[in-house]
Amino acid sequence: MQKKLLVSAIAMVTALSAQTGSAQVGRGAVEEIQVISSTRRLEGLSDVNASVAVIGTEDLRLVSATHYQEAANRLPGVNISRNNGQESLTSIRSPILTGAGACGSFLLAEEGIPLRAAGFCNVNEMFDAHTENAAAVEVVRGPSSAFYGSNAVHGMINVVLPDPSEQLRFSLETGPRGFLRGNVAAGTDSGNFKQLLLLNGVSEEGWRAESGYDQQKASWLYQYTTDGGLQLDGGLTVTNLNQETAGFVVGKDSYKDPVLRKGNPNPEAYRDNQSMRVWTRMTAQLANSWELIFTPYYRKTDLDFIQHFLPGTPVELNEHESLGFQLSGYHNMGDDAYLALGFDLETTEGSLKQYQDKPTVGSAFLINTIPQGKHYDYQVDATQLAPFLHYQRYLGNNWDMTLGLRYERMDYDYDNLMVNGRTRENGVPCGFGGCRYNRPADRSDSYGDWSPKFGLRYRFDDTHSLSARIQRGFRAPQATDLYRLQNAQSVADLEAVQIDSLELAVEGAGDGWEYSMTGFYMDKENDIVTDTSRFNLNDSDTKHRGVELAAALDLSDTLTFFGAFNYARHTYANNLDGGALVIDGKDVDSAPRTFGNFRLQWRPMTGLLTELEWGNMGKYWEDPENLHEYEGHDIFNLRTSWDVSTAVNLSLNILNVFDAEYAERADYTSFGGDRYFTGEPVRAFLALNWNLR
Repeated sequence: MQKKLLVSAIAMVTALSAQTGSAQVGRGAVEEIQVISSTRRLEGLSDVNASVAVIGTEDLRLVSATHYQEAANRLPGVNISRNNGQESLTSIRSPILTGAGACGSFLLAEEGIPLRAAGFCNVNEMFDAHTENAAAVEVVRGPSSAFYGSNAVHGMINVVLPDPSEQLRFSLETGPRGFLRGNVAAGTDSGNFKQLLLLNGVSEEGWRAESGYDQQKASWLYQYTTDGGLQLDGGLTVTNLNQETAGFVVGKDSYKDPVLRKGNPNPEAYRDNQSMRVWTRMTAQLANSWELIFTPYYRKTDLDFIQHFLPGTPVELNEHESLGFQLSGYHNMGDDAYLALGFDLETTEGSLKQYQDKPTVGSAFLINTIPQGKHYDYQVDATQLAPFLHYQRYLGNNWDMTLGLRYERMDYDYDNLMVNGRTRENGVPCGFGGCRYNRPADRSDSYGDWSPKFGLRYRFDDTHSLSARIQRGFRAPQATDLYRLQNAQSVADLEAVQIDSLELAVEGAGDGWEYSMTGFYMDKENDIVTDTSRFNLNDSDTKHRGVELAAALDLSDTLTFFGAFNYARHTYANNLDGGALVIDGKDVDSAPRTFGNFRLQWRPMTGLLTELEWGNMGKYWEDPENLHEYEGHDIFNLRTSWDVSTAVNLSLNILNVFDAEYAERADYTSFGGDRYFTGEPVRAFLALNWNLR
């Protein structure tokens, strides 16, 4: 059946593509791109001295991603790993990070507002963003600017939603295993008031056993200009995910086994997640060339899931709600310079519960140290405050300079709602020296960190430039790093993680071509890891250096090539576990040295686009000792979008055209051996898009 579907789909693509037309790339297109992820207001991408890459509206509609990985991995330096369903792990100039330090290493945002509160990150939080109806996705590689603070260590992803306008669009998409997705965009324009409603819903049975999911997202956006000239824009995003989760398949090369790769060793696993964000951006033009932007917001998240990867498979319930604002003032100091000053404030109330319904199964040690019942129940109140400044100046003779500085303070007030220590929930001690889970006594913790940035750029002419950037990123320990302790650790004496980054970039463009090349070196200290005693420690230093290449070239009037190639080495800079784990100088696990994305687009006529995409993943080590290796893989995708009329569009996406057997992620554990999240086989998605106005 799959082969018949594939042959029919390729035949349809070939028939649709037998026409003529044109394509174009070049600097003009770059200069038209506007981004907000650098200074929190619109500015031209060519004016930003930062490693920012953008996926625009046309590319997002062509990809029509079933998971945001399919779009994000087209950009240089980005390597998103899809686990199961809508889960993901992020990699931006980094290994694919897991464990204690993973989620706090990336700032993930929508409309410039972080998806999760500072101190309460989650590795899967991108499913809180409305990527399915986004106008653009911006990725900052390396530490972010002074406008963003904690968690922007290796990079930032910002989802930009469309501007409200008069429109009415529907789309319906179908695919294998019961995949059905619908989109609606309905907007009105009443002069000084515009609004837009975006709806998305998807249901899929799942390729692996008991791995289906249902997801719904909605955003309402508005723009309003008062009679006094005050500009208001903002909105609301709500999301809901109900997912059955398939865990790792275990055994060397088990992702190639025709039975194991479709199986699910954790049929009990699930993930339910709800989120909501409300925000309003107020922009006022003041006297003396000042522009003031004030953005208050409210955020609420609620996550309920089984930790199928832990003995006893306990359930975790975590939630938090936040009130905050972003305040920025921009002062035009003439043709040569501008200054931005700002202040961010956020207060959060969070909680976490972990409980186990059934007795632990396994060895006597596990049975006696992991009891049935409640393991954690605590609340944390957190406050984030941060003043910052940003200064840009034209120095003359084609030179310009950027300076940024941010100070951020994080305060935690932790309240344990159970008995203190490593006992059962009723206070009875466990055998073998105590229970695994340890509940600290009530306490308060504070962190203060500086984040400077310096950038210098030389423009050879209007289309070529050389840039240098030096900056520092940081992340305060997350609430779970500090208060979700194990074994004999009653206090986590942690410092903030710091990363120092140096970049050198050259970019340029001509008639029908453009390119960029960026070299980077980053030194990260005090990374938070969980050692073999299950203590959370600042015990890891790593170094990261590499080169990112991106290019676009018109091969003819109808053919355009796009490519992004990455070479990097991510290595340990010290030994772990008090020197017992000798890994200094070895590659960090889950860190391929090479990976890339290459695309050939054919526009045989106006309104018709066919793309062949090659995604390459190099080999990488599965363990810190560099003893077990994943061989890498190559995936090919074929996409076609056809404007049947001004109102109707048909699209066909065929993913993994050659039905490669591969692993979305591979790693190795001493207790389980090689284990994999398996990649999906060949599949095709057909969509009807109807634009009524």
